[in-house]
Amino acid sequence: MKLVLRNSDIKRILMGCPRGHKHIRLVIETEDLTIVFQEATVANIVRAYVTLKTHPTRRAVELQLTRLEKLKEGYAEYQLLEVEKEDREIEKEIYDLLYSNPSC
Repeated sequence: MKLVLRNSDIKRILMGCPRGHKHIRLVIETEDLTIVFQEATVANIVRAYVTLKTHPTRRAVELQLTRLEKLKEGYAEYQLLEVEKEDREIEKEIYDLLYSNPSC
C-alpha cells in the first residue's frame, strides 16, 4: 500500500511529548487517518532531510531498519541508518514507486 500525503490532505499536525512520556510524538491527522510517529523516527527523517538540503553533492538517501547491539546511552535498539547506495539508484526507486501509481 502506498500513501501519498499532500499539504491539502492534512487536517492538522500535533507535535509534543504526551503526558507521562519522555519522548516527542508527531501526529498527522487527515480526514480518514491518524498517523503517529515516534521521536526516533522523526529524528531520522529530519537527519536525512538536512543531509540532502545541506550536502553539496548528495541528492538522495535511503534509511534502513537496523538492530544495534552496542549504542550510546538513550538510543533505541532499532535505528534507521543510511544504506551505502548510489544516489541515482535511490532516485530511480523513488521514481518507480511514484509512477507505478499515476495518482501520486
